Amino acid sequence: MGLRAVISRIYRGEISADIVGKPKIWYGLSGALLILSIAGLLIQGLNFGVEFKGGSVFTFKSPSSSIEQVRSAASDGGAHDPIVQKAGDDWRVTTQSLSSTQVTQVKETIDKELKVPANKVSTQVVGASWGGEIQKKAWQALVVFMILIIGYLSVAFEWRMAVAAVVALVHDLIITAGVYAWSGFEVTPATLLGFLTILGYSLYDAVVVFDMIKEVTKPLGPTSRTTYSEAANQALSSTLVRSLNTSLVAILPVGAILFIGTTLFGAGTLKDLSLALFVGMIIGTYSSLCVATPLLVQLKEREPKYKQIRANIARREQSAKRQVRSAKVRAATGASGDAPADDEPGDDGDGDAPSTEGLPSGVTIKKVVQTGPRQQPRRGTRQQRRGGK
Repeated sequence: MGLRAVISRIYRGEISADIVGKPKIWYGLSGALLILSIAGLLIQGLNFGVEFKGGSVFTFKSPSSSIEQVRSAASDGGAHDPIVQKAGDDWRVTTQSLSSTQVTQVKETIDKELKVPANKVSTQVVGASWGGEIQKKAWQALVVFMILIIGYLSVAFEWRMAVAAVVALVHDLIITAGVYAWSGFEVTPATLLGFLTILGYSLYDAVVVFDMIKEVTKPLGPTSRTTYSEAANQALSSTLVRSLNTSLVAILPVGAILFIGTTLFGAGTLKDLSLALFVGMIIGTYSSLCVATPLLVQLKEREPKYKQIRANIARREQSAKRQVRSAKVRAATGASGDAPADDEPGDDGDGDAPSTEGLPSGVTIKKVVQTGPRQQPRRGTRQQRRGGK
């Protein structure tokens, strides 16, 4: 059966994928992604926008100008190491924080070298203190979000599910941040909105799966023939198609915004938001199914109740195996007991030849093997018997 046929059968719900039973594969993949992401954060670092680190932003239209011409004009105006970005016919030049006099000088230089009137150059000056305040509020929002999530899951489900969901959320945040670090995309307030959105989306998938697991595993007891792991995998398989469909429907428009909106229409703000959503939705779906659920199962299997269920199932399986072995031994013993012995005295079968001990030399005894029914001596008639007398 080919891979396409297997995926098609899983999609139709005809067979279940053993996701819970192979946690080492998913943990290994997640570990590799986390190491790569952390390396990107340490080596490349995040490219924070002017809203976080402060600075001055100049925006204007100049279709005929090149990147080198725009960078040279900003440098001649007094800007040090300007960052130049182009979106369609619009240019965005980011510099360090400049005074009002320096801002005027840069605008005049752009007017002189690029033939763009000074009144057509829009400026935005952001202080470093304001950027620091934005970072502080972003971290506060993240912490409050995590606390609310832990509280909700602990009340609606249990603390083990809350732990598994939070681990998956942190997993998603680190990997998405690593993608931003390696890609060099600018981190703006729109990026933070995307981060908060993917946290909610990842949590949605986890809650759907956890609710089904809670329903399926509720009847489990000492006499159950299914372990918690097997029941959880059945629940996960029943929601797998739903999760994949939901993720696909959500990812398609976000991918259109990221790859079409930013390249064809030059929507810079949408680029910052759509990248976080695109990466986060993919990683969030993966972590809900392949990280949070196996972690939850491992935590639950440590409970005495589910340990006892597993032990009872193992004992029943061992007892069944012993009964099968005993039945085979009895059957084999009964078959051998019905067979005739070859070495019994007086046996007319194929046993050893009779002994010739005590007979004269040269005398042998020929053994006649009876192959048919024993013939009885023929008795004559009454008249023959009288004549014989």
